[in-house]
Amino acid sequence: MLKLFNQFSKYAVVGGFAFIVDYSLLWFLTEKIKFYYLISALISFITGLVINYILSVKFVFDNRKINDKKIEFFYFSLIGVAGVIINQASMWFLTEKIKIFYMKSKLITALIVLMWNFSIRKIFLF
Repeated sequence: MLKLFNQFSKYAVVGGFAFIVDYSLLWFLTEKIKFYYLISALISFITGLVINYILSVKFVFDNRKINDKKIEFFYFSLIGVAGVIINQASMWFLTEKIKIFYMKSKLITALIVLMWNFSIRKIFLF
């Protein structure tokens, strides 16, 4: 149980860093480049996904269930695709239907996706 807590803590730090990149890029692309917020959210999420993978493999998970890094990244990304779907659907719902400012919607969405990503990656990959 302590190992799981330690992994989740490290994952939260790694995810926090990836989230800062994701969140900042979302703001920059939407406010400065004038992309539609869902396009910005997609680009920023994918950028965060790649950062999260690199840092998770280096600092969080020491046991790997898949030895081939290409296959591992494929599955990591596949789980991330589900995260993208959750991200986009939550962002849209919270922003368009509930009328929450898109940057606040991202904060709520990030917590949901964090729990999804850690749980599924822990079960299937690490």
